Amino acid sequence: MKKYIGVLFLVCNSFVFAQDKRPNILFIMSDDHAYQAISAYNDKLIQTPNIDKIAQEGILFSNASVTNSICAPSRATILTGKFSHMNGKVDNIFPFDTTQMTFPQLFQKAGYQTAMFGKLHFGNNPKGFDDFLILPGQGHYINPKFIGKEKDTIITGYVTDVITDLTLNWFDEKRDSSKPFLMMYLHKAPHRAWWPSPEKFEEFYQKEFPLPETLFDDYSNRASAASSAEMNIFEHMHLMQDNKVYPKTIQQMGDLVKDITYTGESRKIKKAGAGEFLRPFRRANKRQEEQYRKTLDKISTDFKNKWPNMSDKEKTIWKYQRYMQDYLATISSVDDNVGRVLDYLKENDLEDNTIVVYTSDQGFYLGEHGWFDKRFIYNESFKTPLLIRWPNKIRPGITNDEMVQNLDFAQTFLDAASIKVPNDMQGESLLPLLFEDQKKWTREAVYYHYYEFPSVHMVKRHYGIVSKEYKLVHYYYDIDEWEFFDRKADTMELNNLYDNPKYQQIILTMKKKLKKLRKKYKDSDELSQKYLY
Repeated sequence: MKKYIGVLFLVCNSFVFAQDKRPNILFIMSDDHAYQAISAYNDKLIQTPNIDKIAQEGILFSNASVTNSICAPSRATILTGKFSHMNGKVDNIFPFDTTQMTFPQLFQKAGYQTAMFGKLHFGNNPKGFDDFLILPGQGHYINPKFIGKEKDTIITGYVTDVITDLTLNWFDEKRDSSKPFLMMYLHKAPHRAWWPSPEKFEEFYQKEFPLPETLFDDYSNRASAASSAEMNIFEHMHLMQDNKVYPKTIQQMGDLVKDITYTGESRKIKKAGAGEFLRPFRRANKRQEEQYRKTLDKISTDFKNKWPNMSDKEKTIWKYQRYMQDYLATISSVDDNVGRVLDYLKENDLEDNTIVVYTSDQGFYLGEHGWFDKRFIYNESFKTPLLIRWPNKIRPGITNDEMVQNLDFAQTFLDAASIKVPNDMQGESLLPLLFEDQKKWTREAVYYHYYEFPSVHMVKRHYGIVSKEYKLVHYYYDIDEWEFFDRKADTMELNNLYDNPKYQQIILTMKKKLKKLRKKYKDSDELSQKYLY
C-alpha cells in the first residue's frame, strides 16, 4: 500500500510542477544604454526595432530612474531592492554586503529555475542561480573570458553575440519545462570603450549624427560641480582609447594633439607604445584584426588629414561623431540580439507567459552638456530606459510617467511571481502601474544619492529628491551647494533656480520632503561618513 501511495505522490507532485503557471521572467539589461538611444524614446539617433517591440506590446516608463548612477551600485540595488547605503555597494570600490538577500535567491527557493549570462560587474559567485557565466569585472568585447559555476572559459566571438548564444543555448539544452524560469540576460554593451563588431564598426563610421543642443554648454548658472567634472568630450575623451586613433598617428602629429590630451595620454603612449593600443582590440585573433584594420586605417587617415586644420569647436564635433558612431554601433548589435531572443520566445511558445523587461543600469550622456559618462542626478544619467511586456496582462502600447526606480524591480518581480517580499526591501511593486491601477500608486518623488568622489570623472558627491515637476540637489563633502530645477519649464536643466525668489516656498517644501525621504530610507549625513575614502 505504501508503494502505491509513493507512486501517487510522485505523479501528483509532477502534475503540480507541470501546471506551474507562474510567469517566466526575462530580465534584459545593458550597460550605460541611454534612453536617448532607443527609438521608442527618441528616434533622432538610431532605430532599435526589437527593443521598441517590447514597448509596442507593453509599457514604456518615461520617468524611470536609478538611485545611484554608476554600474555596480545600480546592479546591487536591483538585486537587493535596497539603496546603496543599505546594501553596502555605494560605489565601485566599497564591497557589497554578501549577507544581503537577493531576489534571485528568493526565486530559486520558490521553485524557479534561475540563470544569469553576461555582465554582473561585481562578485564572482552570484547567489541564487542554478547556472551562470559572467564576465569578470568589465569584461571584454572581443573573445571574452567568462567566470562559470563549474569552470572559467574564453569564448571566441563578439561579446554581445556570445552572451546571446549562451542564453539561447541554456533555453535549448538546460531549461526545465516543468518550472518557470528567471533569466538574467545582461549585456556589456554599450559600455566604454564602445567596441562594435567589425561589420557595425565599418557601417557606422559612415554615419553622421545630429548634435545635442547643449554640446557647448558653458555650465553657467549651475553649481560648481558641473564645471569641475572631468567628462567633457573635447577635454577628457581619449583620442586613442575612445576615438580609436592609432598611437603611431598621434605620435607622428606631436604638438598638434598636445592641447587635448588627457591625463598624460601622450606619456602613456610613449611609455606603452602600440602594444597598449586599445587592449580589447589586442584580444582579436588574426582574422578579427584584419576585419577591424580596414576601419581603423580610415579613422587614423581621416584624423591626420582633418585635425590640423580644425578649430576647437570642430575638434569637439569630430570627437562627438566618433563617439556616437561607436556607441550607437554597439547598441545596434544589442538590438539585433534582443530580437533573436524575442524570436526564440515566440517560436517556442514561451511568449505569452513571460514577462520581458528591458532596462539599463543607468543612463548616459550622449554629448548633452558636452559630456560622456553618467554619475550626475541630471536627467541623462539619472533617467534610465524601462520597457516591460507581459502579454494579456499589460495593455499594449501604453506609456507611464510616474516616478519609478531600479529600486522597484525586485519587489515587482516577486509580486508578479506571488513570492513573499522581505520586509526590509525598500522599493514598491510596479504592478499597479502595469495594470493601470493608478489609485494604488502613491509615490510622488524619488531619492538619489551618488558617492564616488574623489574618483574618475570627479563628479561631486550629492543627494537629492526628484518629482515630476521639480528637482532639488545638495552637493556635499568638499563643497556645500544646492541646485533646484523646474523640470517642466527647463527640460535641459540649464537654470539653477535655488536663489530665485519665485521658488522659495516650493524649495522649502521640497527640502521638507527630502528630509522625510532620507528618514524613510534610513539615510543620513552620519551614515555618509562611513563611506568616505
